[in-house]
Amino acid sequence: MANLLPVARPLPPKGRQFALTWSIPDQFGGMTSAILHRSRALVTLARRPVDVLTFDDRPDYPSVEAELRSSGELIDGMRLINLYDFFRGRELPASAAGSPDLRRHLFTPLSPGGSHVPALRDGHVLSRRRCAADGTVLQTDHYREDGSLLLSDRRDILVPGKEGGRSVVLCDRDGNPVRSWSRIWSFYRFWLDLVRNREPSIMIVDSKTVAAFMLTYRRKLATTMHVVHNSHLAPDGGPTGLLKESRRPVFERLQDFDSVVLLTPRQKQDVESLLGPAGNLCVIPNSRSLCRHSRPERPRPARRGIVVAALIGRKRVDHAVRATVRAGRLTECAISLDIYGDGRERERLESLIDGLGAAGSVRLHGHRSDARARLREASFIVLTGRTEGLPLVLVEAMAAGCIPVAYDIPYGPADVITHGHNGFLVEAGDEQALAGTVAALVTTAPERLTRMRREARRAAGRFSDAAVTRLWVREMRAAQRRHQAVFGRPAGRVRRLARQGRRALAWPVRRLRLRTARRRAQAAADA
Repeated sequence: MANLLPVARPLPPKGRQFALTWSIPDQFGGMTSAILHRSRALVTLARRPVDVLTFDDRPDYPSVEAELRSSGELIDGMRLINLYDFFRGRELPASAAGSPDLRRHLFTPLSPGGSHVPALRDGHVLSRRRCAADGTVLQTDHYREDGSLLLSDRRDILVPGKEGGRSVVLCDRDGNPVRSWSRIWSFYRFWLDLVRNREPSIMIVDSKTVAAFMLTYRRKLATTMHVVHNSHLAPDGGPTGLLKESRRPVFERLQDFDSVVLLTPRQKQDVESLLGPAGNLCVIPNSRSLCRHSRPERPRPARRGIVVAALIGRKRVDHAVRATVRAGRLTECAISLDIYGDGRERERLESLIDGLGAAGSVRLHGHRSDARARLREASFIVLTGRTEGLPLVLVEAMAAGCIPVAYDIPYGPADVITHGHNGFLVEAGDEQALAGTVAALVTTAPERLTRMRREARRAAGRFSDAAVTRLWVREMRAAQRRHQAVFGRPAGRVRRLARQGRRALAWPVRRLRLRTARRRAQAAADA
């Protein structure tokens, strides 16, 4: 990543900037943090406003936005726009109104009361759900705050030859149908057309859920870019690198995006070896605000470790707990581990810590907004995730002089850490080696630790906001050129047809590659 060097202020292509994700969770993790941070960098460094678009129907987005602004996650120049709140807050333009086909799209609004599950905002019902006995959602009706029907989304339409159909009916403020669709994605496309208002747009898609839909959104003035935030490999794929099933629908059609952004060079190489080379693949890492501190660093206890991760199975925080306790026994000294994060594994981790008799040295602090500020107080950070893209907390820790001890997983750690120089890499899943590495680290001479912290900060400098934003601007321009080459007139029509033909030929080749990889993996397992 030697190309991450500071130069003049970047100038992005003209047009509106959008960041698309499914939702903003209450306790969001790396992907949402990366979206918001990238958007802030584009606003402050590239001087382009950014609209963050969400597709879910959580009822409290006004309070979510207020909280994000108070915490600095949203700044002036950024807006949070939700699909349903967009329609609640404005009249449908006359040019967008149509005539619903109610002979084909059933319109059966839910009656008030009954056993329907409501969602409230400040005492107002914003939606009602009709569910089957097993909890499956059969219909959702969305409302404006004045109680008028906004949208009726029925999912249990009987269609001959299909498992089930859908009827999506949009209503005016009097509750009268004005548009209807048989698929929710058609409604999504209708919304994006209204949001964009036919203006040139750069649409950066982060969520893999939204990415599958955005493969169907092709507009002359809309350049689409997809960021892959996590590994695309199945956990047991082995050297053949089999695709996760959740990634397959998007990865088999990556060429349909004007640009696909991968976080590390190694993942780009693996994608190309699996699916073949593609001109729309590039590498742009996540960035961080890397402040330089002129004050000399305060001493920090060499035996203080930290984990900042969601308490879920994929993060394997239990490995960090057991390894730290074992390292303390190996060195016959007390090693502390502060764990920041929350999730469904918390109770199991509490039982593990109690069972190891480590309640005094391993502490669960839950989710805290100031967790990353603690990186300057800890000597080392332990990263034990199963798969990653490029963990933001890894770069933040190194920028804070906190030495990383990380499993060598796809992807991220090996792209940043030089083993023994600015951190340590451990074979993925090897708890004994992890414990030995922590034990060796806490007994390292202070002079060497100081050098490693300095080298860790230097490595993190490659991921500064200024450097990474320049890469984004450059790739936006390249993606826009690719898009124009396909949709331009008149030669673009020929290029578009040629591209469709190449795609039709490429998909069988890619499927053959994947089948071959699966057979090789099975043969290796049988051997």
